[in-house]
Amino acid sequence: MLIYKIFRRPEWDAFRTAGETAGAPVDLADGYIHISTSAQVAETAAKHFAGERDLVLLALDDQALGPALKWEPSRGGALFPHLYRPLRLTDVVWDKSLPLGAVGHIFPEGVI
Repeated sequence: MLIYKIFRRPEWDAFRTAGETAGAPVDLADGYIHISTSAQVAETAAKHFAGERDLVLLALDDQALGPALKWEPSRGGALFPHLYRPLRLTDVVWDKSLPLGAVGHIFPEGVI
């Protein structure tokens, strides 16, 4: 199953340059990388990236992330994927721009 991580463009650029990342500032503070399912990612964008432009959406294969991926309760008790290791560029299935539209972010077809 594909799961999703949103980065600001400078975070994505730094990740691509380094080949791996410990995540965005919120990830560093919490000690794991926050990821969302297709059912969760639009709410994640609205809650944590409202009004932000120039975002990048990464798709990740949950099975390929191995045992460092844990499903833990978060918003409203829903299980969210949390990655307890650096995210590697080789983990990324695809990346796409996540533009801001008139009423929120515009997700690629088939994501939500």
